[in-house]
Amino acid sequence: MRRFFLAYIAFSLIFLFEPKLSFAQNLGAWEILPPTPTARTEAAIAILDQKIYVIGGFSPQGVTDLVEVFDLTTGEWFEGAPLPEPRHHAAIAVTDNKIFIIGGFTSGFWTPSAKVFAYDPNFNQWSQKNSMPTPRGALAAGVVDGRIFAVGGANKKNFRLINTDANEMYAPESDQWTSLAPVPTPRDHLTASSFNGKIYAIGGRINVDYNQNLDVNEVFNPETNSWTRLSPLPTARSGITSQVLYGNIFVLGGESGEGTFSENEAYNPETNNWEIMKPMPKGQHGLGSAVHENQLHAITGGPNPGGGGSKFHAVFKLEP
Repeated sequence: MRRFFLAYIAFSLIFLFEPKLSFAQNLGAWEILPPTPTARTEAAIAILDQKIYVIGGFSPQGVTDLVEVFDLTTGEWFEGAPLPEPRHHAAIAVTDNKIFIIGGFTSGFWTPSAKVFAYDPNFNQWSQKNSMPTPRGALAAGVVDGRIFAVGGANKKNFRLINTDANEMYAPESDQWTSLAPVPTPRDHLTASSFNGKIYAIGGRINVDYNQNLDVNEVFNPETNSWTRLSPLPTARSGITSQVLYGNIFVLGGESGEGTFSENEAYNPETNNWEIMKPMPKGQHGLGSAVHENQLHAITGGPNPGGGGSKFHAVFKLEP
């Protein structure tokens, strides 16, 4: 009887401490959701108060200030307060119960902007904040302890778009920017995700050329103001998006001169390893994403390299 009791305890402990997810057996599944009202690419996408916001980007009419909102409680789309000015390839961040649109390009001529706009859902309106020190588009942003970190991107020199190594932090409470340790690998069309107090900057390209994609994975530690090189992205790509789900950073989509990517690759910061997950239903670049209740929404983006747009909206799920 005593042996049976000890065996039962040992057997129970196996299940008690078993990991909640085993990617080896669970590569996830995709489900198509109601499409966006307007086909777009290079829009900025974020979630706030049970709603997903799709902001700016390229529409069939050109660069747009359009804001469309998906209500996660009703499953319906509606139009929100427009941006103060049209913008594409902007970074987006959510903190202080506001959505921040950072930089981007202001026209079809790809003019880099340093402007910052904040949306307050309580008043359904936008306000302009202090500009970044470095004008740039196709940058990425993440949030740590309420501070926004804007990394990389491209600005113009002699009418030509070139990469910047800018890494600048915005403090909402003071409306001030601070320049920090530069990005070791300057690049644009990268993605950034925040995890455990650090900013992970992944992928991207050289001087807005999708024939020069990168597999770079670098992490910034705000406490030490320093960068570290990590295990590279399995598939070099740019025009991508990323989100944290179950303690892993999922990197989706992208483009190259040969086509668009449906790749879905997950990085584990604790093990410094990557896993190949179930790909998106179709290749998309310039898409955005958001996580709600452990489900990853992938939204809009272009099905072909270079341009175009779509009403794509799908959700990725992992069952514990």
